[in-house]
Amino acid sequence: MKVDGIHYRTIWPSADGRGVEIIDQTQLPHRFATVRLDSAADAAHAIRAMLVRGAPLIGATAAYGLWLALRDDPSDAALSRAAEMLVATRPTAINLKWAVERVGEAVRQRPLEARAAAAFAAAGALCDEDVEINHAIGTHGLELIRQAHAAKSDGAPVNVLTHCNAGWLATVDWGTALAPIYLAHDAGIPVHVWVDETRPRNQGAGLTAWELGRHGVPHTVIVDNAGGLLMRRGQVDLCITGTDRTTAAGDVCNKIGTYLKALAAHDAGVPFHVALPGPTIDWSLEDGERIPIEERDAREVTHLTGQTDDGRIETVRVTPPDSPAANYGFDVTPARLVTGLITERGVCAASRAGLAGLYPERAAQAAE
Repeated sequence: MKVDGIHYRTIWPSADGRGVEIIDQTQLPHRFATVRLDSAADAAHAIRAMLVRGAPLIGATAAYGLWLALRDDPSDAALSRAAEMLVATRPTAINLKWAVERVGEAVRQRPLEARAAAAFAAAGALCDEDVEINHAIGTHGLELIRQAHAAKSDGAPVNVLTHCNAGWLATVDWGTALAPIYLAHDAGIPVHVWVDETRPRNQGAGLTAWELGRHGVPHTVIVDNAGGLLMRRGQVDLCITGTDRTTAAGDVCNKIGTYLKALAAHDAGVPFHVALPGPTIDWSLEDGERIPIEERDAREVTHLTGQTDDGRIETVRVTPPDSPAANYGFDVTPARLVTGLITERGVCAASRAGLAGLYPERAAQAAE
C-alpha cells in the first residue's frame, strides 16, 4: 500500500543490511515515523509495546528478531533465548509462535556460520508469503462485496463494518479484513466502511481510518457501541473482522469487542465474516475458551493520547485517579456466530469440516 504516493511494507531490512525498519504505529495517525530494530531485544520491545501489532506483522517481526539474535550469536543457546523472549511478548496471537518455530526449523540443523543468513532468508520468505496470502484473501473476500453490491437495486455503496485494525498495518502488506475492501474500491465497486473506534487503544479510529483515508476509501468512524444501532437500521450490509487465532473448529479470537459485534450481527441478520491467513489457525485447539487472553496495562484504559487543536500530542487521564481498571485485550467469538471464514484458499464455513476442506494437509497432520 502507499503513503503519500510512496509504497511501504510495514517491515523491511535496513539499507545497510544490519537491521530492520518498521513503521512506529504508536505515532499514528498524527505522525508517520519509522524505527530501526538492531537486536532481538529491540524486536521484542516493538512487539510488546505495540510499535507493531496484528498477528501476521507480529510474526514477521519475531522472524526478523531471530535473525538479529543469530547475527550476533549463532549458538543453540542464543537461538533458544531469543525464541523464548519473543514468544513471551504477546500470548494470544498464534502467528508469533508459528513464525519463531518456522525460522528455528530453517536454521537449527545448519552450521553455525550459516545460521544468520538462513534466518534472514527465512524471515524474508515469510514476509513475501504473507503479502501473497493477504492479496489472495482480498480476492476471495472481494466476491462477497461484489455480491452484496449486485443485490442492491439502487447501486448504493456496500456498507462494511469492521472492528480494530486488520489492514495493511496489521500485516506485511494488504491486510486481512481490509484487503477485500481495498480491492473492491480499486475495482470501482462503491464501498463505505463503518470504522469502530476500538477502545482502549483506538486502533480503528487511529489506524484503520488513517489507512482508508490514505487510500481514498470512504469511511466513517463510529463509537464502539454504535454498531448494533446501524445494523438494526439496515445500514450495514456485512461485517468483516480479522482474528489473532482461530481454532480448528472455527472459533475466532480477536480484539475485545468483536464478540459483541457478532452478537448484534446475528440478531440483525447481518453476515459476519472473519478474514484470516492459514498460519492464524491453531490446529491444536478445538475450544476457543482455551485461548489465553492477554491482559494489558490498565493505563491503556485509564488514559488517552491525542492531538490538541494547536497540534500538540498530549496524554490525559479519563478515569478517577483511584478507580482501578481492567484491560482484556481479546475476546472469543464462537463459530456459531460466524457466517464464514475468508482465507487465502477460499471462503468456508466456520467449522472443522470447513477448515479441513481448505487445509486437508494441516488437518491430517493435526490428527496424527
